Amino acid sequence: MEVWQQNLKQVDFSYRYLKSGSDVITTATYQASIEGFVKYLGLRPEEAQQMIMSGVQLAKETVREFMSHSPISGDRREPVVAGSVGPYGAFLHDGSEYTGAYEDKMTMEELKDWHRPQIQCLVKAGADLVAMETIPGLKEAEALVEVLREFPEAKAWLSFSCKDIHNISSGRRFSEAVQVAGRSSQLVAVGVNCCPAPLVKPLLESAKSHKKADLSWVVYPNSGEGWDPKTGWKTEKRTSFAKLSLDWKEQGALWIGGCCRVGPANITELKQCLAVTYETT
Repeated sequence: MEVWQQNLKQVDFSYRYLKSGSDVITTATYQASIEGFVKYLGLRPEEAQQMIMSGVQLAKETVREFMSHSPISGDRREPVVAGSVGPYGAFLHDGSEYTGAYEDKMTMEELKDWHRPQIQCLVKAGADLVAMETIPGLKEAEALVEVLREFPEAKAWLSFSCKDIHNISSGRRFSEAVQVAGRSSQLVAVGVNCCPAPLVKPLLESAKSHKKADLSWVVYPNSGEGWDPKTGWKTEKRTSFAKLSLDWKEQGALWIGGCCRVGPANITELKQCLAVTYETT
């Protein structure tokens, strides 16, 4: 089955990222949904649930395998598995997770009903965290925060896709998005992902006064290449953000990594750059 094959590929990719120094790996469930598996793969709902849960199980098996060869030491902690929950736009396969165009057509309850089954599967499967990521709009963020309350033992981060140095993809201010995150006691971090790295510093600066003191920043930009819904990634421009990450750390980011098109070699460079700062501070 194609989905299972994709999960097995994720095991190999995840292991490579762990070898490169990653402390957190996300599950291959960003675009996964009960509705999608039932509609397009002909699975029964219970089979679709198990398929999503398998993303967590495989990631945890990868961590166990890695740790059996790389025991915990002074400079290495046991890696964390974050269960990925993408926006509704990721299910649409039209790039709307970078616009949030669908949000005005959906009610809060519809968004909650959409996200609830995926979060339930990830929590039930034992994900250490829920990564609610690439969220383009405030309404969807609010819906996710409300659904998370239904799983009081779960912890999560909330990260947004952003269009410029002040605004998330829907056009609302990033500072407003950060305030939505502040309404939840279950979030460990709020931030940005899958945006060009140069946007990160001004975005964090624009919202620093709106972030609760007990919330960290989470930052994991993409490679800087553009995305075209019809043709895919444009490969003419890439950004090395290891040195930029030093600014993010100074701004209080505790969760730093990479999103689309960021490979193991980039993580190695990032890890080495941040390690130097930890050693000298």
